[in-house]
Amino acid sequence: MNTAKLKPVYLIGIVLNIGALAFALSTGSFLYASAFAFVIVYLAFRYRMLSA
Repeated sequence: MNTAKLKPVYLIGIVLNIGALAFALSTGSFLYASAFAFVIVYLAFRYRMLSA
């Protein structure tokens, strides 16, 4: 896949994980929340690598 197609996929993944993170934090599941936070950081890093 080229960069133009991958950028929206990463952005959608980040948005969905932010929603999952918010839900996990609201229910008190901090272990799941930390996993979602890690995935957000990873996807943001990959997105940043595409933009560089």
